[in-house]
Amino acid sequence: MNTSKLLLTVTLSGLITACGGGGGGGGGSTPASKAASSAAPASSVAPSSMGASSLAASSTPVASSIASVAASSVASGAPTISAFIVVDQFGYLPDAKKVAVVRDPQTGYDAALSFTPGATYQLINLDTNTVVLSGSAVSWKSGATFEAAGDRAWWFDFSSVTTPGTFAVVDVEKNVRSPGFKIGADIYKPVLKHAMRSFFYQRAGFAKQAPFAETGWTDGASHIGAGQDKNARLFSDKNNAATEKDLSGGWYDAGDYNKYTNWHAYYLVALLHAYAENPTVWTDDYNIPESGNGIPDIIDEIKWGFDWLKKMQNADGSVLSILGLAHASPPSAATGPSYYGPASTSATLTSAGAFALGSKILASLDNPELNTYAADLKSRAEKAWVWSVANPNITFRNNEGTSAGLGAGQQEVDDAGRATKKTTAAIYLFAATGASTYRDHVDANANNATNWVDVWGEPELTAWLYYANLPDATSAIANTLKSQYQSAFNANHNWPAVRNGEDPYRAYIGTSNFTWGSNRTISRKGLTFNNLIDYNISGTDTAEVRNATVAYLNYIHGVNPQGMVYLSNMYSLGVHRSVNEFYHSWFTNGSALWDRVGSSTYGPAPGFLVGGPNPSYDWDGNCTSGSPNAGCGAAAPNPPKGQPAMKAYLDFNTSWPLNSWQITENHNDYQVAYIRLLSKFVN
Repeated sequence: MNTSKLLLTVTLSGLITACGGGGGGGGGSTPASKAASSAAPASSVAPSSMGASSLAASSTPVASSIASVAASSVASGAPTISAFIVVDQFGYLPDAKKVAVVRDPQTGYDAALSFTPGATYQLINLDTNTVVLSGSAVSWKSGATFEAAGDRAWWFDFSSVTTPGTFAVVDVEKNVRSPGFKIGADIYKPVLKHAMRSFFYQRAGFAKQAPFAETGWTDGASHIGAGQDKNARLFSDKNNAATEKDLSGGWYDAGDYNKYTNWHAYYLVALLHAYAENPTVWTDDYNIPESGNGIPDIIDEIKWGFDWLKKMQNADGSVLSILGLAHASPPSAATGPSYYGPASTSATLTSAGAFALGSKILASLDNPELNTYAADLKSRAEKAWVWSVANPNITFRNNEGTSAGLGAGQQEVDDAGRATKKTTAAIYLFAATGASTYRDHVDANANNATNWVDVWGEPELTAWLYYANLPDATSAIANTLKSQYQSAFNANHNWPAVRNGEDPYRAYIGTSNFTWGSNRTISRKGLTFNNLIDYNISGTDTAEVRNATVAYLNYIHGVNPQGMVYLSNMYSLGVHRSVNEFYHSWFTNGSALWDRVGSSTYGPAPGFLVGGPNPSYDWDGNCTSGSPNAGCGAAAPNPPKGQPAMKAYLDFNTSWPLNSWQITENHNDYQVAYIRLLSKFVN
């Protein structure tokens, strides 16, 4: 053992504390909060085991806080929870591979600490206090340090245990254990409900009231006052009442309240795939206002999203690009006007694809009301296609030049991006209509479409595989698409990374792919594996695929260097440590009601996925590291800056100039990827 390190054998549930300081005030939308959105490379309080003092915001640098805890704490009596034995804190399916990761920091904010596992590891049934498995932790790569995490690691495999119950992994000699977790067939079902309910809390123009909103997160309908969504005006002609449109509804896009058509339409596509790929898991009991109507609640939420997208479509088939909203906490307190941007080719193409897939999926439910709705979506999809073909290069870059101030993120794409959107729309239009004109366009653009499998192309790869499974797809093209996909999986850090154990946390994406929104990247990587099952790729070993896929879910649920569930406020489901605060205009920094679990009255609502570790994080230029100034109010935090990729995270929501949105903002794009991944393992 490195004697310069401290041996930590105590719980570090509060090791990542929020940076203090009052600058910025959080909650306003900023251009930076979406700069990398599409770029490539519950209980309201914590349980007693996580006292408020460990969760309160602190201005003490994290490394010093850890050292202080380690120096003043001694393990005694029953095993204490160690930050160095990480598990999926919700649990594991009986037939899944189950591996606890034991970690010893070498670089990063916790490098001064040390943990070497003892000789004997046990799996303890916490309900009966009995030992159900005994063994040892096996060194990963003979003691090598994993660069992306800055950790050495060991694995304790307890896959052989399949009996349901509540368990913990115990290091007998060190008298420490992992957080508790469950083994059971239904462990992820309540998690899925919370994750889907985040869209209910993101609804614009809709009151969140009991019994549907949980205690503490009620609010009136937002953005329906004078000059807001029901009377939105064209941004470039704000004083012209003739431009007014009713554009109410939809979802807040992220921590900002704006609604971006390109992204919104894609969220609908992702949720439609989540339903279609596993329809039996979606129930009608998520406690939203539509629950109990005989339609799966995911479909009800999808319909809510389509209701807004339909309003954004003009009579000529084009689709408006964006609706910019005012911000406040809570959302109903926002009083500023709403403005929209003009139609664009990209927004219209993305909407065409969403309308088409929606018509196909909703019609499959064989519900009379939905059949009528689906027929309307189909008509809208075809009108959008016609307009896009006639207007192939209409672009609109919001929040730039004369459009500065409209929205926060940039959703416009280049020529190649529009070409991809056109082909994707054609795939879904062919599925909905069977018309050969769409199939011909798809086939003409299918060359090498799936010969490279990576996370950045996952939405397009899914669309291609969807086409390859349509009964009327051109058979030669369909066979080639599947064959290319299968071949690509034997390279590019896909199966090689899994089979060679390249990541001790078992969720390999490569250091360079830890960028803004890395938790979305993790989710999409898992989806690329499960596509082998969902889209009937020959030669697939189902058990191997599921074990590879679920490891990415395990990472989000706590098998990571932070030992953190990257979902907000999930303590009602028994987790040891989840996101306590994140960048959101409602759950804003400094709010007495919604800021942080354990220090504000309620903390944020449960179930929101945050962006995750981002080694490109930086604070504003006026926030000097190591010295306080008027903007920071405290020393600039470390972490997240200057850390190994997987440690570039801090549980905080401070706005400018610390710019926490780069790692802790939620985004519906992250949410739909995670929901789709999670739904694969719900029974």
